[in-house]
Amino acid sequence: MEETIIILDFGSQYTQLIARRVRELNVYCEIHPFNKIPKFSENVKGVVLSGSPYSVMDEDAPNPDLSKIRGAYPLLGVCYGAQYLAKAEGGKLMRSEVREYGRANLGFIDKGNALLKNLTLGSQVWMSHGDTILSMPKNFKVITSTNDVEVAGYQVDGEQTYGIQFHPEVYHSEQGKELLKNYIIDICGCKGSWTPDSFIETTINHLKKKLADDKVVLGLSGGVDSSVAAVLLHKAIGTNLHCIFVDNGLLRKNEFEEVLEQYKYMGLNIKGVDAKDRFLNNLAGVSEPEAKRKIIGSTFIDVFDQEAHKIEDVKWLAQGTIYPDVIESVSVNGPSATIKSHHNVGGLPDFMKLKIVEPLNTLFKDEVRKIGKALGMDDSILGRHPFPGPGLGIRILGEITAEKVRVLQEVDYLYIEGLKKHNLYHTIWQAGAILLPIQSVGVMGDERTYESVVALRAVGSTDGMTADWSHLPYEFLAKISNEIINKVKGVNRVVYDISSKPPATIEWE
Repeated sequence: MEETIIILDFGSQYTQLIARRVRELNVYCEIHPFNKIPKFSENVKGVVLSGSPYSVMDEDAPNPDLSKIRGAYPLLGVCYGAQYLAKAEGGKLMRSEVREYGRANLGFIDKGNALLKNLTLGSQVWMSHGDTILSMPKNFKVITSTNDVEVAGYQVDGEQTYGIQFHPEVYHSEQGKELLKNYIIDICGCKGSWTPDSFIETTINHLKKKLADDKVVLGLSGGVDSSVAAVLLHKAIGTNLHCIFVDNGLLRKNEFEEVLEQYKYMGLNIKGVDAKDRFLNNLAGVSEPEAKRKIIGSTFIDVFDQEAHKIEDVKWLAQGTIYPDVIESVSVNGPSATIKSHHNVGGLPDFMKLKIVEPLNTLFKDEVRKIGKALGMDDSILGRHPFPGPGLGIRILGEITAEKVRVLQEVDYLYIEGLKKHNLYHTIWQAGAILLPIQSVGVMGDERTYESVVALRAVGSTDGMTADWSHLPYEFLAKISNEIINKVKGVNRVVYDISSKPPATIEWE
């Protein structure tokens, strides 16, 4: 088992970023809600308390029992975590008259403190809190201050317990990574041995023991996650892995045939199933986004279940679930509220009677790509943009018809191929076209038209948890817009989406 850092989530928008920074140090970590603290294994080396949208003075503020953690493990409270620890010991806090938000600079540093090793005076940090620690408990010692905040950081005497009122995990904290390294490597004593190669070796050995000679069925999507999961499982159990690739009629143009050929070249045991008509029939007349998702999900399960039953003695269902899928599907009082049902989590009906195996459910998307690269997988698969499980079904706003699918497939094809041709595809995280449920007036030749509007979307991201709209060149957008309108019958207007996540999501439905 790998050495592990536990992050207790109090609902901060930055919690996942703390996890990413820890993993960049080649140390494994897990996020758990503050009100669902797990039993710690012997491999736990330290604990981080996240920030929170709550104030410690709120009546319903998170109030976890840390009695089995405090003093037993190195403990780092970030922002709310720091304020909570101080208040719990009798420190005095008050709501700031002005919310302390944004850039600040360290004006005092205790050079001898292990947490602050190699940090320099004047180093920029990022503040984001509405409460201030006025006075600390007697056994708390200030270790760093800014010009405006006396208690920017503290340590508890005789303990490896620390609190900081700034966010070391965000880019704006210039030496934040150094501070986290001091905590994770020096104070917690982690070796930093969690690498792609070590993950692959550990996971394959684990899968061999867990699955033995059992048969496993996996629904492939053509995407990075399910493909990497398939290769890991194939290395562990060989032809006992049975892959099924379902054409739901909502894939990209030519995707079914191209992906099938690619998988066969990789040596996977795979079967393609054409179920286009079944999906479109079930979706007829349905416009509500969540209803569409559920129909697509349930139809997939029906088709997949029929195909799985054709394989004798299948015991396991494999899924390409990754860590953000798990986080976004957890809903507790505060942390990581569910925004929409996720296609990778919790959709298995009882009647299938299969056990679940998810070899990637501890990884972020970019980590999955690193694993795939270490496995020797082709860049044409690893470099593919993420594509939603419901496919074009959630990029056709309103009712789905065969004609709308045709239109969007053609638009999407021109857009994606254009990005590749102009060397823009690999500079962005995800791109796609959305068919809007409105029509607009246009003029083509001497004729007045009343046809569909499509929106183009392109975003930059690291793991999909947050995303910024991509500033594609105007010349490219003009060229693609002209090409779409000229070549795709039924479209006479193209718009570009300049919304970021948050507040918008990457997909429109």
